Amino acid sequence: MNWEVIVDSLPRLLQGALVTVELVALSGVLGLALAIPMALGRVARPLWVRAGPFAFIFFFRGTPLLVQIFLVYYGLSQFESIRESFLWPMLSQAYWCAIIAFTLNTAAYTAEILRGAIQAVPSGEIEAAKAIGMGRWLRLRRIVLPRAFRIALPAYSNEVILMLKGSALASTITLLDLTGVARTIIAETYMPIELFLAAGAFYLVITAVILQGFRLVERRLHGVGE
Repeated sequence: MNWEVIVDSLPRLLQGALVTVELVALSGVLGLALAIPMALGRVARPLWVRAGPFAFIFFFRGTPLLVQIFLVYYGLSQFESIRESFLWPMLSQAYWCAIIAFTLNTAAYTAEILRGAIQAVPSGEIEAAKAIGMGRWLRLRRIVLPRAFRIALPAYSNEVILMLKGSALASTITLLDLTGVARTIIAETYMPIELFLAAGAFYLVITAVILQGFRLVERRLHGVGE
């Protein structure tokens, strides 16, 4: 075990770790914002409202994340209309293509988590809100969504961890995230064990921070609920 290589590589690995955190945080926020209306669409009564979110979720849950990344990074460039649009400066960059792919993927999984949580909200709470005259949208904002978020939080924390691990696939489109930096240094030093162990340690630290953050949020929410 060459510890000198590990120590010398730490600054570059840290830069890659920051890119990984950016990818997970940004796509997580955007994915959650997209998942909320889709989850509401999934529990709507009209079939035509449910059809769109169902098709979206079915596609992104049923295909590998790597394929989705390739479709965004390589596939969109095949259309001349996209290459000539104002979006091309963004879509031509691996960073933003990864953000788009991760956002759409996590939105599909998060929407299903929220759908289950919304349907798990006790009917008694909803009936009580109706009894005091709350309208549909007020019930949704004051009762259903806050309760559903509390129910969904443990499952959503698992989705964030899975997204963190899946972010390693961003290196396949030349993005220098944590895994990408490790692979680059390995190509220079020919020491894969040392570099992948160091990268794994970074992933473990990030995972521990995420889990601790969710634990604090859960405690706060349970405290408010009590």
